[in-house]
Amino acid sequence: MSSTIGLARIWLCLLIIVAAAAIHLHEPLWLSHLRDPVFDTYQRIRPRTYQPAPVRVIDIDEESLRRIGQWPWPRTRVAELVATLHRLGAAVIAFDVLFAEPDRTSPARVLPEWGDQPALRMLMEELPDNDERLRDSVASANVVTAFALAAVGGVRVPQLKAGYAIAGTDPGPFVPAFETAVSTLEMIESVARGNGAINVIRDLDGVGRQVPLVLRLGNSLYPSLAAEALRVAQGATTFVIKTAGASGETNFGAATGITSVRIGAFTVPTDAHGQVSIYFTPSVPERSIPAWKVLAGEVDPESIEGQILLIGTSATGLHDLHATPLGVQMPGVMLHAQFIEQVIHGVHLVRPDWAKGAEVLLMVGLGILIIVIGPWVGALWMAVICAITLALAFAWSWFAFADQGMLFNPLVPAMIVVAVYLTSSLLRHMQTEREQRWIRSAFSTYVSPNLVEELVKNPALLSLGGERKEMTFVFTDLEGFTSLVERSAPDVIVPLLNEYLDAMERIAFKHDGTIDKIVGDALHVIFGAPVTRHDHAQRAVDCALEMDAFGQAFSQRKRAEGIPFGITRIGVNSGPAVVGNFGGFLRFDYTAHGDAINTAARLESANKFFGTRVCVSGSTAQLCERFAGRPTGALVLKGKTEAIETFEPLVDDLLHAPQTEAYLHAYRLLEAGNEQALAAFEAVCQDHPDDALAAFHLNRLKQGVSGTRIVMAGK
Repeated sequence: MSSTIGLARIWLCLLIIVAAAAIHLHEPLWLSHLRDPVFDTYQRIRPRTYQPAPVRVIDIDEESLRRIGQWPWPRTRVAELVATLHRLGAAVIAFDVLFAEPDRTSPARVLPEWGDQPALRMLMEELPDNDERLRDSVASANVVTAFALAAVGGVRVPQLKAGYAIAGTDPGPFVPAFETAVSTLEMIESVARGNGAINVIRDLDGVGRQVPLVLRLGNSLYPSLAAEALRVAQGATTFVIKTAGASGETNFGAATGITSVRIGAFTVPTDAHGQVSIYFTPSVPERSIPAWKVLAGEVDPESIEGQILLIGTSATGLHDLHATPLGVQMPGVMLHAQFIEQVIHGVHLVRPDWAKGAEVLLMVGLGILIIVIGPWVGALWMAVICAITLALAFAWSWFAFADQGMLFNPLVPAMIVVAVYLTSSLLRHMQTEREQRWIRSAFSTYVSPNLVEELVKNPALLSLGGERKEMTFVFTDLEGFTSLVERSAPDVIVPLLNEYLDAMERIAFKHDGTIDKIVGDALHVIFGAPVTRHDHAQRAVDCALEMDAFGQAFSQRKRAEGIPFGITRIGVNSGPAVVGNFGGFLRFDYTAHGDAINTAARLESANKFFGTRVCVSGSTAQLCERFAGRPTGALVLKGKTEAIETFEPLVDDLLHAPQTEAYLHAYRLLEAGNEQALAAFEAVCQDHPDDALAAFHLNRLKQGVSGTRIVMAGK
């Protein structure tokens, strides 16, 4: 029974582990989105510390819009901004805004409104076009223009300003792909030093966690705005994309895509899709310069010189705000700036291409650990171990993040531990429930209810396969029962015997005895099994005395009712025996076998010779902490050569009675072979003619038999 459930538990838990490993290796989107909040929490606990870097955001903020006017500004104003930044020594000027359409304020665009004023029209025709003025400013500086890749709606393929070198397998299948693009005007784009995509890829929960370094339009690869700004700042001409085929990293034989992108002197580790996780810092004022201050000449030249400048907007109305792992919104241009900062400082958040393999190994290891130790520990300890395991998984993940900047997902190993634990606990509970029902069914007729509950709480106490242990056995028999059955009607004898046995069983249960057998009127009781009791001998003697008292009272009451109910005789012996289920495969029979049991039965029979009702062996008396009794003799049972000391147990008030003192004096004389033993026993019998045991020894002495050694010829 338990082995079947145990095997089911193992196989089901292994199936869960294998299924979870397969799902994790496939990494469906829902699993990634379960993981993301964990990494977000890490960043909120320990965000990247801001370190000054040659990166600034020229912010078209709310104040700039208030001072200069609503967006879009005239291209002449943008050209002025570019010229000013270039004059102040900017290393690169990158636009996180698109100039996809001609300036609506250019002279050529407003001429139709002045058609009835020829002089003014002639003057305006001589003015330069606003877009041309911006083109000229862009051409004179290190400017990176922008485009946006999209699924639909584009009109022109953006210009590619740099080449790509591929180290390894083709990265194309792994790169985010788009169908079209919205580009900056060709006249401006053509003179720019660089051209990059402003796309920020949000996850399904709307949070921007990564920026792509490379994107795909058709069969061509394009850089992101931040990557292009870094390239132009270094004067590099080529991006080097390294894939798993070059790095030698594989994930169970399958290529893992891109591993890094080299931009000039910087090698940037990426995920398989060429994206970089941003390690965010909280917003700091040092990173931004309001655009109006540049145009007003109120900016410190040192904050511009040698800087990579990203022109973008934080204005709410321009809809370029993104949710971040820090729980606050940031403009898209700030994500590009933070990426460039972490590249310059060499601080990266990396999820290695072997991370999933490591997580699978961890989940398999933890799952198997739970399976192995589950059967050996209790439910509480199992819960503690699982809690410690979960804590270790998260601690490992946190340490990797905080110390190495590596992103390992603790959720999947943690979920496996929980799933295996819950499955194992459920099946274990089912197994326990079944075992408890079986124990109650099997032992409710053998032992007392409190012992049944003890076995239910701790089934390990049972050893049904058999064990040899020291126990004490009590055998009872009813004198004259056979003749009573023959003389009595069934409707009289059956309730009579049931009443007697019910009381005897209750006494046995009261002392934690186990009913071995009931044969007719005889009761066989085991003490010390199935639950070990170190005081089994004392319990057995106490039980025998209480049974004797009940037997006498019951017999007297029934005789008063006219029913000749006999005397109850009891034998008690201690010794080793084999106990277990001896009922075969179809029937449960918890019983014991051994010479100690036979001896107890023969001591019960010896009462007839001694004239006693209870006979206890010396081995039992020695094991009792408080045994009160008088010796009956050294019996040599049939088929035995060694004698065993036997005693008649007495209640405490009889132990020091004059009758007992006189008997003990006579018995010591008998034991010593003193001739005065005869006179001593005669005196006891004269004073106490109802003392059958004293009469037994007196009769032996009169027959010329001396000493306490008594050879039993019968059974």
